[in-house]
Amino acid sequence: MAAYIIMAIIAYAIGSISFSVIFSKKIAGFDVREKGSGNAGSTNVLRTVGKKAAALTLVCDILKGIVAILIVVIVGNIVSDIDRALLVQIASIAVVVGHTFPVFFGFKGGKGVATSLGVLLLINWQIGLICLVFALVIIVLTRMVSAGSVLAAVLFPVLTLFVGQEYYIVSGNYFIFSVIMALIVAFNHRTNISRILNGTENKLSFKKK
Repeated sequence: MAAYIIMAIIAYAIGSISFSVIFSKKIAGFDVREKGSGNAGSTNVLRTVGKKAAALTLVCDILKGIVAILIVVIVGNIVSDIDRALLVQIASIAVVVGHTFPVFFGFKGGKGVATSLGVLLLINWQIGLICLVFALVIIVLTRMVSAGSVLAAVLFPVLTLFVGQEYYIVSGNYFIFSVIMALIVAFNHRTNISRILNGTENKLSFKKK
C-alpha cells in the first residue's frame, strides 16, 4: 500500500509543475492564467504568449506524463509483490490531477490533455497515436482544440476494447482506467462543452497574420 501512495504523491508532484505559468512569466512577464481563457495550458499560451512558448509548454506537459510513468515502471521493477499495472494506472491519474490542480501553483492548472497524451504514448503508443491523429483531424475540421481533446478522450476507452490488447508498459485491464481518464478530461472541459453546444466556443485561426 505504501508504494502506491508514495508513487501517487510523486506523480502528482510532477504533474503540479505548471510549465505554462513558468514560461509565460519568463518569456512574456505575466501569468498566463491572468490572460485569455485563464487556463494554464498550451492553447492559452499560444493565444496570449506565442508559438514558441506554446510549443515548449506542450512538449514539457507531454514529458510530465512520460517521466511519471517511467519512474513508476522503474519502481515497479524493483519492488516485489506489487501490482505494476495498478501502480501505472494510479500514477497516471495522479499526474493528470496534479496538472489540473497543481499544489505549487495555487491548485489552478490546465486541462490535462497533453499530460494524458504522454501517459498514453507510453502505455500503448498505437492507441496514443490514433487518439492524437483523431484529435488533430477534429481540430482542423472544427478549429476547436476543445472539441478535438474531448472527442479523443472519449475515443480512448473505445480503443482499449479493440486495439493493442498487450500493453507495452505492463499487462492489465485498462478499460476502467481509460474511462476515468476520459471523464477527467471531459470534466476539465465542461465549460468548453457548454460553449460548443451554445455555438460560442473560441476557434483557432490558421491564417497567417
